[in-house]
Amino acid sequence: MTLILKDVTKRFGQHTAVDHLSLEIPAKEMFGFLGGNGAGKTTTFRMILGLLDITEGEISWNGDTINYDKSHLIGYLPEERGLYPKLTVKDQIVYLGKLRGMQKQDVLTELDRWLERFKVPEYLNKKVEELSKGNQQKIQFISAVIHKPELLILDEPFSGLDPINVEMLKEAVVDLKEQGTSIVFSSHQMDHVEELCKHLCILHKGNPVVQGSLRDIKQSFGKKNLVIHAEFPLEFLRDYPGVIRYKKVMEGCELQIENEAASQDIFKALQGKGFVRKFDLEEPSLNDIFIEKVGASYE
Repeated sequence: MTLILKDVTKRFGQHTAVDHLSLEIPAKEMFGFLGGNGAGKTTTFRMILGLLDITEGEISWNGDTINYDKSHLIGYLPEERGLYPKLTVKDQIVYLGKLRGMQKQDVLTELDRWLERFKVPEYLNKKVEELSKGNQQKIQFISAVIHKPELLILDEPFSGLDPINVEMLKEAVVDLKEQGTSIVFSSHQMDHVEELCKHLCILHKGNPVVQGSLRDIKQSFGKKNLVIHAEFPLEFLRDYPGVIRYKKVMEGCELQIENEAASQDIFKALQGKGFVRKFDLEEPSLNDIFIEKVGASYE
């Protein structure tokens, strides 16, 4: 059930929202979309789901297009939440479950299980408008997964949630992946994508600027981060060969360096100067890669 996008382009008048995007999203995996507002993430999701027509290119899932006939196989959590505020949670989810071909009793069994899991069983007969935003989001998530979809598309699923609810939702998403669901999600949070995804794509103004496996992306970036905590001044490293960026911190400094070899030179340069409490070579973060590729800091 691989999802394939081939030269997918979407134009709105003179504006190109997505520009020749080609991706292969592996089945039964979690795939991350990163990018700022207006990068084209939501537009891409809507084209995958058949909610927006493609200007050019093609999208196939298991060798076929996605249309209404496949709605029972697909779950979608939109960025703009879309629950009916006056309906109770129970009536809301039963209605949406039936649209996906489920029997009422099956919906209720699944709904009870999810409400227990999210520690809100008492919400069954509450109106959606009576719930906090975070809890509305849990219900919206349940509506996207109640029918056990094979493909799940999550648009900013963790935005607006407090840390405890983020962890709760993350665990649920990981469990679904381990049960065989293919999951594509977008996020503003680099660390979420870094933690959850093997493969990803960074979009910028509709163009894929980085894509592939997280491991390959980090290795090909070449640069590394080096954290040094020491009992003596480290300012001399600011202009040291191989150092690209120097940041002073309370305990010492954080460096971005050209490669691993530079770390060995720096290690030798520290010898005999005093006590080094920490010397930690780290892979570049997705944030480092994004800043380099897009040329702007990213929130």
